[in-house]
Amino acid sequence: MTARFVDSSGISHEVPWLEAAGERQLEECLPVQQFPVLKGRRVAPGWWWSATNSALVHYGFKAMRTQVMMLDHDPGVMALACRPVELLWRGRGGKAVSHAPHLMARLTDGSGLLVDCAGRFGAGRRLVRRAPHVEAAAIAAGWHYWLIGPPSPVVEANVRWLAGYRHPRYAQGRLPEVTECFRTPLALVEGVRLLGDPIAVWPAVFHALWTGVLSVPLERQLHERVIAVTSGTEARR
Repeated sequence: MTARFVDSSGISHEVPWLEAAGERQLEECLPVQQFPVLKGRRVAPGWWWSATNSALVHYGFKAMRTQVMMLDHDPGVMALACRPVELLWRGRGGKAVSHAPHLMARLTDGSGLLVDCAGRFGAGRRLVRRAPHVEAAAIAAGWHYWLIGPPSPVVEANVRWLAGYRHPRYAQGRLPEVTECFRTPLALVEGVRLLGDPIAVWPAVFHALWTGVLSVPLERQLHERVIAVTSGTEARR
């Protein structure tokens, strides 16, 4: 199996996959394929400002935008990229097959993660057929592969709300006092009142929840009486 990628200078390269995975910073590469604008699709290709990258990350459709958001929120992710690599192999009868996973993430342990995004109705047949080959390639390189559908509606809604406060400006220099306030589990609204003017404090608290400084059960609807606690994790960005 070989890999094709386009470096930051716009030069295309094709090398053995294991060489690309082990020796190249694929998360810094340009997309190898563009996403078309399709008639009737509610979400067109666009850009997500990533707190992980402190830069824009491209996405092609709604399910992909959701997974960019979820990976941006994941403390195990240190870099994100849209379609930075295309895998090429020989299929049945020697037919050339290629596939560019929708997303790539560099994880904090140094390994990589390839992601294909399925919508609410699942993945298409072609993607399902190619997924085992991509997964085998990822495993051979010590990486991971996800063919993943949308998160639960509650988790997605909670993370989407917190994503509105992902930019570092919302911390306002308050993270140390927020951390100290919630060392003992406390309802969000009670902690906010202890910290001062709610209008000034809420953005810092939401930012702390985004970064993982504060922890709440995201599987439950986020509201002012949810119990939060300092997670013991330093701010990730």
